[in-house]
Amino acid sequence: MRILLAHTSLSGNTRDVARAIHARCEEQGHAVTWIDADIQTLAKACPEGAAHDLYVLGSWSINAGRTPPEMKRFIEDLVAAVGKPERVAVFGTGETQWGEENYCGAARRMAAFFGTRYPRLEIEQMPHGEHDATKIQRWTDHILAVASQQIEIAPHADTPRLHA
Repeated sequence: MRILLAHTSLSGNTRDVARAIHARCEEQGHAVTWIDADIQTLAKACPEGAAHDLYVLGSWSINAGRTPPEMKRFIEDLVAAVGKPERVAVFGTGETQWGEENYCGAARRMAAFFGTRYPRLEIEQMPHGEHDATKIQRWTDHILAVASQQIEIAPHADTPRLHA
């Protein structure tokens, strides 16, 4: 499966989560396009085209749970390139000290914008310890399994092949 993994990170916490997701996807044999939206554009990272089987987007949150401008620009470019993809999974890092209503607000907003059916992954501050490592691994395994199922059961032009 071709996966586009894009993130934005201020302190490195979201980047650490993205690295763990990236490693797990590659362990499972998937081809991953890595985009650091803070320094890369979609066009430069994907000169051959932005079409992928799964889009995984991660962000920290600014100003009362808002999405940072770098991720907003990336999403705008993505939608211009491929429309609103159906298979989008989102993750975020945040701090509950700013209020539960703002915690991982960017991830919640991105999930709502894309109307994703995948569960969100939310990590308090930085990923640390076995608990967070297991949480990231299980979430990644889940989104990969769901995305693989959706690809396998997609309608085919020659429907008898699905039953043969």
